Amino acid sequence: MEKMVVICFASIQNGILVLLALTIFQEVQGIGVNYGTIANNLPPPSQVAKFLLHSTIINKVRIFDANQEILQAFENTRIEITITIPNDQIPNITNLTLAQQWVKTNVQPFIPSINIIRILVGNEVLSTANKLFITNLVPAMQTLHTALITTSLDNLIKVSTPHSLGILSNSSPPSSGRFREGYDIHIIKPMLRFLKDTNSPFMVNPYPFFACTSSNLDYALFRANSGVLDDNTKLHYTNMFDAQLDAVYSAMKVLGFEDVEIVIGETGWPTIGDSAQIGVDGNSASDYNGNLIRHVTSGVGTPLMPNRTFETYIFALFDENLKPGPICERNFGLFRPNMTLVYDDVPIMRKNVAVANSHSKAILSFMTALSFLIGWWT
Repeated sequence: MEKMVVICFASIQNGILVLLALTIFQEVQGIGVNYGTIANNLPPPSQVAKFLLHSTIINKVRIFDANQEILQAFENTRIEITITIPNDQIPNITNLTLAQQWVKTNVQPFIPSINIIRILVGNEVLSTANKLFITNLVPAMQTLHTALITTSLDNLIKVSTPHSLGILSNSSPPSSGRFREGYDIHIIKPMLRFLKDTNSPFMVNPYPFFACTSSNLDYALFRANSGVLDDNTKLHYTNMFDAQLDAVYSAMKVLGFEDVEIVIGETGWPTIGDSAQIGVDGNSASDYNGNLIRHVTSGVGTPLMPNRTFETYIFALFDENLKPGPICERNFGLFRPNMTLVYDDVPIMRKNVAVANSHSKAILSFMTALSFLIGWWT
C-alpha cells in the first residue's frame, strides 16, 4: 500500500515537472510591439533598439513605414522587423517596375544585417472606404510578392496586410463570424488564396477595449468572470480576445481558408482616455497587456483554435503625444519616452523574466532531485 502511494505521488510529480518545464519555456517567449513615431519627445531609434534588445523580451517590431533610421538602428540585433507601405502608395505598387524600385530602395540595402520578415501593404485598408485603395490592395500584394521573387527574397520576406474587426459583418457568437458582404468574395477570398499560396499570415487588429462596457470589463481584461457561452458550439469563452479571434477564424472557415495562420497585428489598452470611456487606467492596461502576453504565449489557444500560440504585436511601444483623434489614441504606450514602464506587472522586462525563471528553475531542480530519490526507492 505504501509503495502504491509513493508510485502515485511520483506520477503526480512527473506531471508537475512537465508543467514547470513548460512554464520556463513560456516565460522566455518573446512578444511583438508596434513602434509608432507620431510624437516629438521620443528617444533616438538607436537607443530604442539597444533598450529592446538588452532590457526586454520584445523580439518583434512593426513600424508603420520603412523609416531608414529606424531600420539601421536594428542592424545585427536579429529582432524581427515588419515594415509597411502606406495606404496612399498602394496604387503605385500594382506596377511591377515601381514595386521593384520600392524593394530596391527600402529592403535590399538592409538585407541580411536587418532581419526584415514581412512587408505590410497598407494598414486597415478595408476600413478606409477608399475604393482606389481597396480595389488595388490584393493586386498590390501580388505584385510586391513578384518583386520579391525577382530579388530572391520571397522565401525570406512575406507580404500581408492588417485588418480591423470592421471587416466582420457579424462576430457574436464567435461561431457565426462572417466577413462583410461584397468584401468577402471579391477582396478577402482572393487575398486569403494569395496568403495561403505564399505561406503568409492573415493579420487582424482585435481591440477588446473598443467593445467593452461596464458589464463586461472583466471579460475584456482576462479577469475572472462568468464567461460567455456560444450556443451554436456550446463552447465557453472566458475572455473577449478569444471570442474576437474565433469570429475571424469562423469567417475564414466559411471561405474555406481556416488553415491560414492568424497573426495579431495590433492590440492594446490605453492608460488615459475620455471621461466617458470605461476601464481607462494603468491597472486595466496592466491587466490586459500582462494577461494577453501570458495567454498568447501559453499554447492554450482559443476554443476554436486550441493548443496554439499567436504571434502578437502590442500597441504600442510609446505614448505618441502628437497623434490625432481621441485622448486614448495618444496613451496606448508600454513605455514613457525615458524608457521606463508606464505601469508595472507586465512580463516584458528581462529582469522580471529572469527572476520568474530562477524561481521556476529552483523548484524544477528540487522536484527533479525528489523524483530521482523516489525512483531509486521504488
